Amino acid sequence: MRFDIVTLFPELFGPLLVGGVTRRAYESGQVQVRLWDLREHGEGAYRRVDDRPYGGGPGMVMLAQPLLECLQRIRADRPAAAPVVLFSPAGPALDHAAVSHWAGSEGAILICGRYEGVDQRFIDAHVDQQISLGDFVLSGGEIAAMALLDAVARLQPGVLHDEGSHRQDSFNPAIDGLLDCPHYSRPELWQGRAVPAPLLSGHHAQIAQWRREKSLLLTGRLRPDLLEKARANGHLTARDLALIEGQPAAQEPDR
Repeated sequence: MRFDIVTLFPELFGPLLVGGVTRRAYESGQVQVRLWDLREHGEGAYRRVDDRPYGGGPGMVMLAQPLLECLQRIRADRPAAAPVVLFSPAGPALDHAAVSHWAGSEGAILICGRYEGVDQRFIDAHVDQQISLGDFVLSGGEIAAMALLDAVARLQPGVLHDEGSHRQDSFNPAIDGLLDCPHYSRPELWQGRAVPAPLLSGHHAQIAQWRREKSLLLTGRLRPDLLEKARANGHLTARDLALIEGQPAAQEPDR
């Protein structure tokens, strides 16, 4: 798959592409990333890409024409058509289902907005989808684009050391959409806090039961909305329901 990224700050993406475990996806070509500096299509000697908004008000608006020229250049360079995605507070929040979709796609053209926003005429004519990271505002779409790239890269075969690792991730609808259980490592006793006994038992069924219970209780305490969604989708067993209804959701998750 290939992601073409339109940005005013291509240098921000450098560390993402060469560091961490996800670099394998970029080095192997499983996830190809092309960076396009919008400033190269700016107007005039100063390569202007923004101007004051009609109607007045604070801030500047990204101009439609430089974005269109950059988009046309990308489309001429790509071997196949791709959807155009704008990172914007107006879009639905990125979630695991959306990441899974993009992880199995051919990629997209990602527009990293800046300033007060993008000229609506460009959005109406050329943007296929808008994506947000949540109900807050960033100074630009670059962080959102990096979040999407990282999430997509780690789902590619061979990127994680353990092929099944991502299946235990929080929010994975292929499992149940719940939060992951707490995790522990060495030493067994740290600052007076011990690793829970079931994890030291070597009994796989007991360990699995403990992890399931802690996942349910943690989700009920921190994200009850996810618990209700799992219940509605039929992901909870009779034993799960008995545990939820028989114990307070505020129980500590690591005991």
